[in-house]
Amino acid sequence: MSSEQFSLRLPVETKSRLEELARATGRTKAYLAIDAIERYLDLEAWQISAIQCGLQDVENEKNVSIDKVKSDWGIK
Repeated sequence: MSSEQFSLRLPVETKSRLEELARATGRTKAYLAIDAIERYLDLEAWQISAIQCGLQDVENEKNVSIDKVKSDWGIK
């Protein structure tokens, strides 16, 4: 995988926490930062996809009313 230089400013506390975690895990700060960014991007992409699928279901009238959900779960 190719890589490219990227820099950013971190709050002092965040940088300190990153350094502490790097020491504790034996990983580099760069490794941990890349891992965190990739996990964040995966989660956000999944969430956006799920929202878009849900909106598409509503447009296609593939939804369940709140009354049906409550009834199925025995909620009054």
